[in-house]
Amino acid sequence: MTAVLERAWRVASWYVGSIMGDRAYRRYVEHLRATHPDASVPTEREFWRTRHAEADARPGMRCC
Repeated sequence: MTAVLERAWRVASWYVGSIMGDRAYRRYVEHLRATHPDASVPTEREFWRTRHAEADARPGMRCC
């Protein structure tokens, strides 16, 4: 039973993390390296700062 609960917790954590954008920076870096290998990779802090600035500039692009 413990193994089932642990798996359920991992799945739930993955799902909530995906919705909240926890993996967004890692996906962005993978995309950037694959499609633009010569481009410099921003720090995670720079990535989030830019992402939030863009969301604030276009409030109609988000759900809330």
